[in-house]
Amino acid sequence: MPGTTILSTEDLVGGYGKMVIIQGVSIYIDRGEIVALVGPNGSGKSTLLKTIYGVAKVFGGKVVFEGRDVTWLPPEAKTRLGMGYVPQTDNVFPDLTVEENLEMGAYLERDENKIREAMEMVFNIFPVLREFRKTLAGALSGGQRQMLAVGRALMARPRLLLLDEPTAGLAPKIAIELLDSLKQIREEAGVSILIVEQHARRALELADRGYVLVAGRVAAEGSGQEILSRRDLQELFLGIHHG
Repeated sequence: MPGTTILSTEDLVGGYGKMVIIQGVSIYIDRGEIVALVGPNGSGKSTLLKTIYGVAKVFGGKVVFEGRDVTWLPPEAKTRLGMGYVPQTDNVFPDLTVEENLEMGAYLERDENKIREAMEMVFNIFPVLREFRKTLAGALSGGQRQMLAVGRALMARPRLLLLDEPTAGLAPKIAIELLDSLKQIREEAGVSILIVEQHARRALELADRGYVLVAGRVAAEGSGQEILSRRDLQELFLGIHHG
């Protein structure tokens, strides 16, 4: 069916400076899908997201978003087109309140009503942010700060959300809560989601499909359940060991 794929990469090669990390990666995300990128540390998962969004260097290949070649567009242009990106660190303004952070996320929107609607949507997804709307972001817990970072990206009403390890450094219980909110984010915000995640098992259980990245290449792909059921992948790439 035409038009179902929201994002695809074709033989994408990316990295930093002269260092190539992503080595010819081809993946796709269909509209409404949650797709998980998993793999060992240092496999290039975060770099792949950064290459797609334009904050890492593209050496070759292609990024196609909603049928348009956006390979060489800068991040701001991709945001305007409907791509949201939440980096792993430095993703909120600590000296601004929760509300002010969310307003910063809507900087492209001039219509006050639409900004209020978007903020209401974020508060529905993350009720705790409503409670702390007048609190400085720097005073939030790690989990609340990550919710705010995701919420801020949602304020621009993206159609695709790129999440770079949103649960990094969070206590396991908080991490699982945040991952469990992905489906609600998809429903309420109407976004497709590409997530890089260390909690591989939970991410794959939630995701429609997954890709396993190893040394900058796709080593396996399939439904979350397919990847989880392969013992070779569990041990090699997911760190799940069988006694």
